[in-house]
Amino acid sequence: MGQRSAWEGTLDAGSLRGLADILYRNAEDSPGAEVAARRDAEGAWERVTAARMLNDVTAVAKGLIGTGVDAGDRVVIVGGSDYDQVLVHFAVWAVRAVAVPLPPRCSQARLLHVVRDCRPAAVVLGDGRLAAAASAASREITDLSRVWRLDGPEGLEAVTRPGAYMDSSAVRFRLEETTMADPAAIVYPSGTDVRRPGAVLSHGNRLAAARALADRLLPALRGVNPGAASALVHLPLSDSSGQAALAACMLARVRVGVVDPAERLVEQARAFKPAVLATAARTLEEVYAAEERRARQSGWDSNSAFGAAAEIAAEYDRVGRKGAWKRVSMAMYDWMYSRFRDAYGGRLRLAVCLNGRLPATLDHFYNGAGVPVVQVFGSTEAGGALTAGVPGARRAGTHGTVLEGAELRVGPGGELFARGPGVFPGYWNAQAAGETAFRDGWLATGHTGEIDEDGFVTVTGRLRVQACADPAPRRAAMPQPPPERGTQGGGGLAAAPQPPALERSPAAQERPTAPAQPAVEQARPTAAPALPAAAPAAQPAPSPEEIVAGLEQRIAAHSLVGQVMVIGRGRPYCTALVTLAADQLEYWRLVNNRPLNASPEEIAADPELLREIEYVVGEANTTVPAPLAVRAFHVLAEEFTPQSGLLLPDGSLRRDAVLRAFAEEIEGLYRSAEPGRQG
Repeated sequence: MGQRSAWEGTLDAGSLRGLADILYRNAEDSPGAEVAARRDAEGAWERVTAARMLNDVTAVAKGLIGTGVDAGDRVVIVGGSDYDQVLVHFAVWAVRAVAVPLPPRCSQARLLHVVRDCRPAAVVLGDGRLAAAASAASREITDLSRVWRLDGPEGLEAVTRPGAYMDSSAVRFRLEETTMADPAAIVYPSGTDVRRPGAVLSHGNRLAAARALADRLLPALRGVNPGAASALVHLPLSDSSGQAALAACMLARVRVGVVDPAERLVEQARAFKPAVLATAARTLEEVYAAEERRARQSGWDSNSAFGAAAEIAAEYDRVGRKGAWKRVSMAMYDWMYSRFRDAYGGRLRLAVCLNGRLPATLDHFYNGAGVPVVQVFGSTEAGGALTAGVPGARRAGTHGTVLEGAELRVGPGGELFARGPGVFPGYWNAQAAGETAFRDGWLATGHTGEIDEDGFVTVTGRLRVQACADPAPRRAAMPQPPPERGTQGGGGLAAAPQPPALERSPAAQERPTAPAQPAVEQARPTAAPALPAAAPAAQPAPSPEEIVAGLEQRIAAHSLVGQVMVIGRGRPYCTALVTLAADQLEYWRLVNNRPLNASPEEIAADPELLREIEYVVGEANTTVPAPLAVRAFHVLAEEFTPQSGLLLPDGSLRRDAVLRAFAEEIEGLYRSAEPGRQG
């Protein structure tokens, strides 16, 4: 049995050489302290000591070295959030390589682009869903020497085997050469055009954000038995927020467990019983909605009691001075509030929202009901954390105040600008994009917000997907990059009658789309990212085929869209087949409160989703001549794949095969009496 978590002895990030140095310092200072937790084959949580975690990471790191991963090499890591994924990340950092994390539901097109863009030395897959795409990429990219799957019979042992007989000093030598300026990660944005550049974050960026976050939140653990000082990270490790939360927990030396956001939080929290929970705002909203449904289904009395309890808890938190009557009212409904405390394990001292914004009403409710909540704002380019609420001195509905070392100001149009040690140096092989991300040395976060007289920050919206300026819609005649998600030109389109504008719903108008950004090919560097500028391309007069190619790409730039094929040859007007991005369906279902058992086909037919796609198509239509605009579309639940015979290995569509496979759906688009609506 290991020693208790020693969270009082927080590491000094300034004394570290890099992220992996955290493990060495923890093992040297207190080898028996419990610093992590993992789940066994039955799903039960098992505690991990500092010494064991270092041994586990070292074994993986030796395997990477034995395979030929050098300092500065990229390692693409596709998977969810679990202990094995944590080991792989820290092993990559230990050998001075660069982690390139991707979500488990990453599309084939996204993986292919990332591999072509960063030219990794190895790819680690959480499962076999993308094995064929990774194998095809390994034949194309000569630098890619190894593809591993963690769900195979050997699991992580397949990674460790090449270094089984290597001395551990080989890893230590790599670590000692690591500097804070070395790139630690390249983070590509998810849910947008797959060709957008990846943000390069150094070890110094990651540690600065993590240390500031740990210092802000640790006071919530005062008075907690160190043995109970544990944290559950319910965030994707492919996202900067998840990485920041993980690093903060490791620096703070609390026992940390990670679970994938796709898993049900309540079940894992009840088993883990965390003192600190790091999750997304929407997760807290879902738990509240589930309890509300439970009360409603129990009958009128229970539903009425739930509403009264929610109002009393929110008012109790809102009012500074708590009178005797309010305390009595709270005690009357404590049976209701205990449901929420139990849902998070019963020992929760602090819930930290690192993604999204929790409405002020729910913020008040949770804190009034005995579930302390603070909110954090950050961006990928700023290490994942710029502001955080102060436990015990928060302001409901806000993202707290600026973290130590960072600066934040409101610029023109309400955009938030930041600077500090957590701000990234630039994008991978996209110098021009990196330059547009800064204004006089300040990072343009792409988020709008307000800062009140007391310094509390409220993030109100989002202007762009990334800090860099969104590119203007590209003329289709410009040289096209490799096709993204199979978006090829229409080919031989004849002029058609001028179509009416597609109707746009108010709800959809609130969801701006992100235009496509071209990928930039690069040579393989050794230790630090090169940021060459791209030469301007010539712009001859576009042909109809080229215009339609650009139209397809602009529609496919939306996060929900997987692939687009415009049909128009020999037809009275243009229509389109639109597939949904597999890596976004679950997120859309959660955000829009659709049933857990909703099938992809049901989501594809959802009126709200169709309105959103309709808005996207309407916006794209404004960039092309009226005769080439899409007048009707049909949404398909699944993406085209090579296995279905509809996609080539390079990601381009087999257009004739698609026309044959979906002939009935296409004919239905032309039988409609109102071609302006979706099919």
